[in-house]
Amino acid sequence: MGTRKQDDLVLEAKRTRTRPPPLFKVMLLNDDYTPMDFVIVVLQKYFGMDRERATRVMLQVHREGMGVCGVFPRDIATTKVEQVTSFARQHQHPLACVMEEN
Repeated sequence: MGTRKQDDLVLEAKRTRTRPPPLFKVMLLNDDYTPMDFVIVVLQKYFGMDRERATRVMLQVHREGMGVCGVFPRDIATTKVEQVTSFARQHQHPLACVMEEN
């Protein structure tokens, strides 16, 4: 940017860089009661996965205790967690959906 003189004082514009927002992983946690088919439906409906990918993530949740559904900015991650939790409760399942900073 340009430089201006004002009574022997030189003012220079500073360039600032904005950082991208922090990202958060949204994860499903395994439980002994939520049916596998329901987890697949959740992954398809709220995370836009096709059936094959949703099945892989569901199996990861089942075998490893948790699975990553996606990585999002904070507001979107929070909304996804709330939507999944609400949907699970409406269908009387204890499915847990959480988020953590990436």
